[in-house]
Amino acid sequence: MTGMDSTAAAGFDRGAVTRFAPSPTGALHLGNARTALFNFLLARRAGGRFLLRIEDTDAQRSQESHLAAVLEDLRWLGLDWDAGPDRDDGRGPYRQSQRGALYERYFEALERQQAVYPCFCTPLELEAARRAQLGSGRPPRYAGTCRALSQEQRRGKRAQGLPATTRFRVPAGRRIEFVDLVHGPQSFLSDDIGDFVIRRADGTAAFFFSNAVDDAAMGVTQVLRGEDHLANTPRQLLILEALGLPLPGYGHVSLILGPDGTPLSKRHGATSVREYRDSGYRPEALVNHLFRLGHSSGEHGLLDLEAMARAFDPARLGRAPAHFDAQQLRVWQKEAAHRLPASEARAWLAPALPAGLGESAASAFVAAILPNVVLPEDARPWERIVFGPAPALEPDGEQIVREAGERFFAAAAQAAAQSGNDLQAIAAAVRTATGRKGAELYMPLRLALTGRSHGPELAPLLKAMPAGQAQARLARFA
Repeated sequence: MTGMDSTAAAGFDRGAVTRFAPSPTGALHLGNARTALFNFLLARRAGGRFLLRIEDTDAQRSQESHLAAVLEDLRWLGLDWDAGPDRDDGRGPYRQSQRGALYERYFEALERQQAVYPCFCTPLELEAARRAQLGSGRPPRYAGTCRALSQEQRRGKRAQGLPATTRFRVPAGRRIEFVDLVHGPQSFLSDDIGDFVIRRADGTAAFFFSNAVDDAAMGVTQVLRGEDHLANTPRQLLILEALGLPLPGYGHVSLILGPDGTPLSKRHGATSVREYRDSGYRPEALVNHLFRLGHSSGEHGLLDLEAMARAFDPARLGRAPAHFDAQQLRVWQKEAAHRLPASEARAWLAPALPAGLGESAASAFVAAILPNVVLPEDARPWERIVFGPAPALEPDGEQIVREAGERFFAAAAQAAAQSGNDLQAIAAAVRTATGRKGAELYMPLRLALTGRSHGPELAPLLKAMPAGQAQARLARFA
């Protein structure tokens, strides 16, 4: 017997309504951030709406501090929402903890249909049944222990004070079919599913129920989520069918793996948006990398979100797991950092600037080092070189400086005093005094001034140095 056919999942609707539905139980991880990004881009490409729903029915684990952090991280990424916990559009509230009355109405509707029943099985009993099924080579599913209890038996258990969950009565002999936006046609047998919990013993709605009901009530037309939810979809389609609610299209995107092919975790380094943000990564770098994890694109440059939305194509969502590449993220980060306007670059590098540094000096320093910086931490050594005491020389560098000779540095120091750190004037004076040119001219200058044989261009670096500092460093060797 053929069940429902959610063919909308295969299409791409103009005006699509998508959503991101995080649980405020921890930091926003990269996998969830990519899910949010893909749903945002799907809506924006279609000229539709992107919703933010907070799935906080787990009162013990949900925390307001986690919610505030998730909202802040989403805004930092540039993923703004059209309706959510801070802006209602008449279909809210957008926090599941505030939607209990709606859930109760739908629970009652299912009870009138006898599509649900109370389950008094304890966690210990359920675990024992699960182990027995696995031991006999059968897939674990609810055995239906409480399915056929009479009303009298149910009253007796309630009289004993036994807590009860509510299970959905999965119809027998059904085939549930839908077309997944990523994986194509899907087919599940209802007999393989088993009756599942839709209401916990404390009366709160379980994920299968609240997630599906809210998608319908909020007008969601397309759901992109991790492929670990693929097996949940037939259960949710059964709930929606029983309630006569519209079916969204579903697409299940590949998981993100580490370089070693295992699920991304702490052993691979940072895994949350906040960790990358605190390290100084730019949001545009992170979203460009996430955009290409599990989604192929002919666009190879750094894209803003508007261009990303135009380039986003659900048909290019891959089925194979995506591998997070920290080195590729650094490539995007380098490009994003080097594109920063002067004012944004100053704000980004502010933690690496000396306290009390004037705006003009800060601008000169940032302009000098920005082409050589990927993360703010890369600026700290140059802050010490430019504004701190004269740097020590390595033995090889000291040898080059000594070989240049006192006459070389006397001419350089005098020119620095007269020109105000003008490299062209300093080099011209040294060339006249010594006849040196090329690397024999500029390498001793670089070493004496910075202690390094490489780094940012010397001319702007000199301009960033405080008055008199270049002359003093050159005069050490005169």
